[in-house]
Amino acid sequence: MYSLNINPASFRDPSGFVFKQNAEIYRAIAPYYRKEYDLFIQSGLYENLKQKGLITSHIDSKNILDIEFSDYKVIKPVQIPFISYPYEWCFSQLKSAALLTLKIQKICLKYGMTLKDASAYNIQFIGNKPIFIDTLSFEQYIENTPWVAYKQFCQHFLAPLSLMVYRSVDLIKLHLNYVDGIPLELASSLLPKRAILNSGIASHILLHAKFQKRHGGNKKTTIKNRISKSSFLALIQHLENCIIALKLKTQKSDWEKYTSCNTYSKETTTLKEQTITKWLEHKGRLNTIYDFGCNTGHYSLLAAKFSELVIAMDSDHSCIEQLFLNNKLNEKILPLVFNLSSPSPGIGWANQEHSPINKRGNADIVLALALIHHLRISNNVPFSKIAQYFAQICHDLIIEFIPKNDLMVQQMLTSRQDIFFDYTLDNFTNEFEKSFIINEKAILENNGRILFFMTRRKK
Repeated sequence: MYSLNINPASFRDPSGFVFKQNAEIYRAIAPYYRKEYDLFIQSGLYENLKQKGLITSHIDSKNILDIEFSDYKVIKPVQIPFISYPYEWCFSQLKSAALLTLKIQKICLKYGMTLKDASAYNIQFIGNKPIFIDTLSFEQYIENTPWVAYKQFCQHFLAPLSLMVYRSVDLIKLHLNYVDGIPLELASSLLPKRAILNSGIASHILLHAKFQKRHGGNKKTTIKNRISKSSFLALIQHLENCIIALKLKTQKSDWEKYTSCNTYSKETTTLKEQTITKWLEHKGRLNTIYDFGCNTGHYSLLAAKFSELVIAMDSDHSCIEQLFLNNKLNEKILPLVFNLSSPSPGIGWANQEHSPINKRGNADIVLALALIHHLRISNNVPFSKIAQYFAQICHDLIIEFIPKNDLMVQQMLTSRQDIFFDYTLDNFTNEFEKSFIINEKAILENNGRILFFMTRRKK
């Protein structure tokens, strides 16, 4: 038996597994799945989805790897630059992933195939573009059989989207506790009574949950044994209409207007942009930049001129929603709802199926602009720990120090006692110099706002 670096999430699928070899991702296809895979390729379905840009393309690779395989095939898919998860997406990202899944299911039926699962984890984003990544999710469609992935689709997509619309956008985080989607009974209990007026939610969540509760132990009655192809298509269309109709109420946040309403003067903003541009130009072409506390992406857009990919992260959902909707065609910026003071943990079996950010690859540069006071004062994270964390995930760091006399810091301190006696420029530089070498700095304002360009120390 050969030893491979197998992806920890692959054990759930008997059809094959994902592994890494020489820093490249491959997918081995088991003999068990041979018939379905051959149909997927020979029917023309794969080529159709690839030409439409709906699925990752791949090449056969079994014969070029220096490994003995007992599996049917090995393919090398187009590499995804950065793996993200549903609990890090904004509402419109999850919605676009849901609609992509349904679009693929409709195309499948034209080729005599169907999706055997409809997991949100089968979708990734290349920048702002959703793409289907699981080549082993397809199987032959048998006339008059139901959609086996129907319940999973409702749990992974419709339930969280409905809860975000009717309750709170923060309920997307339920995906952290429920790896296979939000249970319909739970979603049903959390939705308000008025949700029953929405026919899609009423049938696909509320009634679906009651049916599952009543017949959950009897596989023969959990779904209809016979459903015509036309009824199948009608179900998919009804789900699509329901997803399209779901819209968030207009939610304004203070941070959504921060870029235009902050305390910077126009001259300071120009100096800040010019300084960051100079430092990024100095580094040459980069692969990945993380922009922590990106707000609506002003500096993410600037950074995208110098990098193949910018991961734009902010804890404010409204900011990420706006960034996603305003840059839908931008494949260089991936917006994520991400709270740096409580980052996404490793979840799933043995906490390894879905990785924390520091296990998903490092950044060439991290941008941490107008962020340090939030981490130190709002979240009580010492400078030493902030520096150590950044040193784990990046080679270079562009970070802005905000002094205590700054208006934004003073506003934070109006609602709490000032116990942050270590919040000084000297302590900031002393702690960061333990992990980084300070290359350059630029004073932005007379009140003490300073930009630093640092490089991680060699261990």
